[in-house]
Amino acid sequence: MSEPVINRAKGGWVGYRPEIRVLDCTVRDGGLINDHLFDDELVRRVYQTCVAAGVDYVEFGYKASKKIFSPSKFGRWKFCNEDDLWRVIGENKSPAVKITVMADAERTDYHEDIIPREKSVIDCVRVACYIHQIPTALDMVKDACDKGYETMIQLMAVSVVNEHDLHTALELFAKSRASAVYCVDSFGALYSEQVRDLVRMYLKALEGTGKEVGFHGHNNQQLAFANTIEAIVAGANRLDATISGIGRGAGNCPLELLIGFLHNPKFDLRPVLQCCQEVFVPLSKQIEWGYSIPYAITGQLNLHPREAIKWRAGPTPDNYVDFYDQMIEED
Repeated sequence: MSEPVINRAKGGWVGYRPEIRVLDCTVRDGGLINDHLFDDELVRRVYQTCVAAGVDYVEFGYKASKKIFSPSKFGRWKFCNEDDLWRVIGENKSPAVKITVMADAERTDYHEDIIPREKSVIDCVRVACYIHQIPTALDMVKDACDKGYETMIQLMAVSVVNEHDLHTALELFAKSRASAVYCVDSFGALYSEQVRDLVRMYLKALEGTGKEVGFHGHNNQQLAFANTIEAIVAGANRLDATISGIGRGAGNCPLELLIGFLHNPKFDLRPVLQCCQEVFVPLSKQIEWGYSIPYAITGQLNLHPREAIKWRAGPTPDNYVDFYDQMIEED
């Protein structure tokens, strides 16, 4: 007789919830550090690692408009052209791992650049938007679904959206054809109680639709992993993470921590640890990501980390008091 599975939405941590799906966005979110200039070898290694680790989705990058973002400045993973994806994946595409791209509302020529699913290596399109972009985002979801893709949708910067507007957004998302709706802590500003309440709000709004709730956290206050756990306990079944926590600014929930927590035997931690050791430890000596005090300050103030990113690249990156005073004055 098989062992019982504990429903972790009820707080159990010894077992696992088999319906949970993990999305690795190492290349997509990590690409925000270096203008998506990762070479094929790194991207191929990330994909192979995720396949070996049992990850469910691998998000390679964006489907960004070449009219807005110049290919001469940005790397190929800003655009995720079919030939680039095929070159990295080769003939070894795993049927167990879905290839995903992100499409930003008003920054994607989705009618032209997202081709019919039967002609593409891509399985899933994740649409991202801010509150004022929801009509465009919903049309993008419809367009991708009509072309045969699985879709997910996420409202960015939920920590600065007022409750009335958030309820309205969720009502609209509930009527869409997206398979999942993500709660996104873009500024790394949320605390566990807020994550719990938001996930429950999302679940209630989507009740009866068959849609899953997802969570994407940033590590400005060193809470990305803790908040992801809180989202799991509250009932979120789609979870984002990156290898070694790489990502814009303070980075994301580390994949190695999340897999270790989930306890599902389908996941294998060893390939992720090996990739951390062989790829991301050397990379961390070339580009910076992860917790630092300027990111913590923007997180505490519920501000976009762009100012902290600029400060860290400036002449006095460790002058925390001056940065704090500047942020308080602007706030």
